[in-house]
Amino acid sequence: MEGKPRQEQSPKALAWKRFRSNKLGMVSCGFVILWALLALFAYLIIPDKTPNANRQILEISTKKPGFEVDMLMVPKETPPAKTPFFQFLFNGRPDDCIYLPFDSIRVDKETTTVYLYQAEESSTVRTEVVDNTELISVSPSTGSGTLTFTSEVEADSYVRSHCVKHRKFLLGTDQFGRDFLSRLVLGSRISLTVGFIAVLLSLMIGIVMGSLGGFFRGKVDDAVVWFINVVWSIPTLLLVIAITFALGKGIAQVFIAVGLTMWVEVARIVRGQILSIRETTFVEAGRALGFKNLRIIFKHILPNILNPIIVVSAANFASAILLEAGLSFLGIGVQPPMPSWGSMIKENYAFIILDAAYLAILPGIAIMLLVLAFMLIGNALREALDVKN
Repeated sequence: MEGKPRQEQSPKALAWKRFRSNKLGMVSCGFVILWALLALFAYLIIPDKTPNANRQILEISTKKPGFEVDMLMVPKETPPAKTPFFQFLFNGRPDDCIYLPFDSIRVDKETTTVYLYQAEESSTVRTEVVDNTELISVSPSTGSGTLTFTSEVEADSYVRSHCVKHRKFLLGTDQFGRDFLSRLVLGSRISLTVGFIAVLLSLMIGIVMGSLGGFFRGKVDDAVVWFINVVWSIPTLLLVIAITFALGKGIAQVFIAVGLTMWVEVARIVRGQILSIRETTFVEAGRALGFKNLRIIFKHILPNILNPIIVVSAANFASAILLEAGLSFLGIGVQPPMPSWGSMIKENYAFIILDAAYLAILPGIAIMLLVLAFMLIGNALREALDVKN
């Protein structure tokens, strides 16, 4: 009996099969997807759900990982408006309470005396007295506008069960008493967003410039090559800094600055690929059929040179993350209080020689791992898309 005829697999299926067989590439891809999901749904996960995870509690600044403390929640006089879900998902919501960390509290019928948390024993004990009527909005189930207790035991039981919250800071707090884990997770948004937008801008500019030079050649190609060489000769970081100074500081300016400096490599690759295939049969057939040049470029040539573009895009993603971190570290990138891994290193690098070095080391490790993941993905894509394999 003759065996069943072998089914030929499409190039995409073969490339996907080769990519799946690359364990490092798959692990890196999973790591990037995990960080992307954490960044997207950060406010549903992190403990500090305020905008930019900027809840500052100075009494508990620079606490070690695993630090635990009890806090009294005192409602604000003017509670913030209710935040719609999608606005909360992307921007968080303001606190409706003031958090007072304490060593102990004493509750009587009318007031609650808070003995504020102190890291070290001191002869001066800081206290704050809170009227029990201010605590009613913490428990909306009471249903009345005033709080009256028949005994101190009843008041103490109510306050401890409804108004006291035990908090554990898994990665400790920074110098402003903010939850470090929340800011570390939220900082991934900037790195991933800058990488995505920078790669998108570089593809848009690089593909257009490279296509014009490679397809039309002549004076057009000479002008494109001259412009590429001029931009290529300027150090990338200096060019980004110059563009940032020209456009001003801010997150939108970082997106534009990084994107405008990463198109050169894309343009060189696109130009070289088009020069190698512009005289092939299918391009000549398009000309013979009367197709317009733009149709030949974007519908016939570009689909055949996507593989090297995809590979260089993964490398550009990693470069964009490093550039953004460098700009934020220099103070000309993302501005406080918005968390960014680069700005977190800048804020805490002085602690490297103290006993809280992790405040600067952890964001650095996060940058290193994410950049390494994109580089490994790029290597895996290059091997998977190599037609010689």
